Amino acid sequence: MIRCKPLLGTFVEIMIEDDAQSSQALSEAFLAIEKVQSLMGFHHPDSELSQINARSYLEPVCIHPWTARVLAISKEIYLQSQGVFNCGVGHRLVEAGLLPNHFSLGDHSFGGIEDLDFIEENLVRSQLPLCLDLGGIAKGYAVDKAIEILQAHKISVGSVNAGGDIRVFGDRAQDIQIRNPFNPHELIQIGSMQTGAIATSSLYFAKRDANSQSYLINPLNHEHIEFEESYSVIANECVYADALTKVISITKNIHHPCLKHFSAQAIRIPNTPTI
Repeated sequence: MIRCKPLLGTFVEIMIEDDAQSSQALSEAFLAIEKVQSLMGFHHPDSELSQINARSYLEPVCIHPWTARVLAISKEIYLQSQGVFNCGVGHRLVEAGLLPNHFSLGDHSFGGIEDLDFIEENLVRSQLPLCLDLGGIAKGYAVDKAIEILQAHKISVGSVNAGGDIRVFGDRAQDIQIRNPFNPHELIQIGSMQTGAIATSSLYFAKRDANSQSYLINPLNHEHIEFEESYSVIANECVYADALTKVISITKNIHHPCLKHFSAQAIRIPNTPTI
């Protein structure tokens, strides 16, 4: 059984084997994805992320455990990547017209994820004004939450694909395909996976005109990154695969030391006619 819905700025496809609990499992899995979107969506002015950006430097902000988990993982990857992954670049994307402007950026000196402190497990406050964008990690987390729901319903084999952020599980290997950067409408089968996740970063389907800038920013120098190849990361959980593709895309190093820390590995697909 396969179901698809437009969510997270892409199309989310869930595949499971038919059984008595299939319909309920699918419904709850999609609801979990919708919840991640409502909590952590930059485009939603009333989301918890928007509240963190608007208020956390003024007062403590109480957040949902899922939001807290994504922020904690973001801080962990920030540390392990030595700052290459930092979701505190949202203001640069707003300035470039790539994200909506929910509040006046003013003359603030914005901090990064390193400036967000956990006062309690689900209570945060920032030392500086923030403009966090979780678009580089929350989609992977949403995939993981959907997988949790499916497994809680005792689904034996399944997968969730959110625009190339994929996680599979079960006792049967599933084919894994990624797009060819030279011809994005062509799929390349890179192997099969029984349990695990893979995410890919690329710019070949970025919706922008010839004069607009890349959505990927190097937090170390705040420059927009351009590249024609694609980078994929394989990890146990999709939240890590999703975030680590940004580290690899920015550094162009498929052997970056932080991959080992997270038990992950990277693949580069060049933008050439032959692979």
